[in-house]
Amino acid sequence: MSLALGAFGLVTAEFLPISLLTPMAADLGVSNGAVGQAITATAVVAAFAGPLVVLFSGRLDRQKIVWGLMAMLVLSCILSAYASNITVLLIARGLLGFALGSFWAMMAALALRLVPSDKVPRALSIIMMGISLATIFAAPLGAYLGELWGWQATFLAASGIGVVALAIQMLTLPKLPATAAPGLASFKAALTRRAVAIGIGTGLLVISGHFAALTFIRPFLEEVPRLDVATVSLALLAFGVSGFFGNLAGGAVAARSPAWAVSSCSFLIAAVALTLILFGTQADVAFVAIALWGFAFGAFPVSISIWNARAAADHAESAGALLSSTFQVAIAAGAVLGGLIIDSLDSQAVIVYAAAAAFAGAALMFFRGRAIERQRG
Repeated sequence: MSLALGAFGLVTAEFLPISLLTPMAADLGVSNGAVGQAITATAVVAAFAGPLVVLFSGRLDRQKIVWGLMAMLVLSCILSAYASNITVLLIARGLLGFALGSFWAMMAALALRLVPSDKVPRALSIIMMGISLATIFAAPLGAYLGELWGWQATFLAASGIGVVALAIQMLTLPKLPATAAPGLASFKAALTRRAVAIGIGTGLLVISGHFAALTFIRPFLEEVPRLDVATVSLALLAFGVSGFFGNLAGGAVAARSPAWAVSSCSFLIAAVALTLILFGTQADVAFVAIALWGFAFGAFPVSISIWNARAAADHAESAGALLSSTFQVAIAAGAVLGGLIIDSLDSQAVIVYAAAAAFAGAALMFFRGRAIERQRG
């Protein structure tokens, strides 16, 4: 649970600028776009952090590394709160990106060492629960506290989550000495596993499609089913709440068959996107589709993490770092590609790309991934 709280704190801090963008830009004397780069900085650093921390952590006790990452979360939030200019803010967000990417990279490896192998899916599901809760509550809670206290105090409150997580981890997390010092050979060994490569390919397709559409889902909902702002907000809340239950369902199914879990939720994302394309003009259909989309995507990260952990259990940290970087690259690529599509065509075209990418990822895991599972017996 201490790792779940740490994940909650990291993702909450990552999403805070989304809900505090306008007052932050006004106080720092920069444009909204400039403050938006704080989110980009977090993702870019996170993409590199996972492999770097695995490569250079050597034989350091993983317990101490996790403590250090929580301390970086606290420091990042405090620096953000007291940032007097955009440069300091970007440095603070870079620290957060390093902590976020490193934590994601080590997450599966930590679960493998902390619980028996048959309990790993449940452990990963609990950790992912912290992420799901953050995606639901971070933005609305940040907006509320920002209005009540101001954005600086909101970041200080987020640092408090890190302090509590660190304190609990210092009391409960056992010593986790490195079993080996992962190097480039470990990364190469993990990457040459067919199962790892299939997981990375599936992740790139599904995540890029998902974030291409999700980044621009508001204009779609306003232009096609013509939902008002309040209903759009309610639909996004339904997306988040459904994602929480999707996380629980994904962990349960993946415990039996990770390939089936990954392909099923990917197919559901594709089906929902197709529904929005064909019947998205109907407001009630669009609302239900968004909720189902949240459920499907909520199941995806925990399912693909369990697949990845089983694909390279003997190189868990390296495989985890590769998956972490895949997520960050796919998120950035999806947002950029979605922007290009919506500028060139329209919001519906972005949904078409999401459907195609999710379907391709689902097919890859269904045919190739399930074949590997059958070979394993």
